Amino acid sequence: MGGGWGCPHEMSGACSRVGNRPCDPGMKGCVLAGRFRFSNPDKNRPPAGGVQPADEPATQESRS
Repeated sequence: MGGGWGCPHEMSGACSRVGNRPCDPGMKGCVLAGRFRFSNPDKNRPPAGGVQPADEPATQESRS
């Protein structure tokens, strides 16, 4: 028996949950978005609490 996962919203390559757009796991509106980490960082939610990734240093505005 083959193993694998199939999305119940995917019908013939289209997602019935997001207006029958082509299925792209992790896209906005996908049931997987925010529940899993993807190799494409654009599909991952930002960390909670406003923590910025290490490659984007936080900026502070100086007040005079």
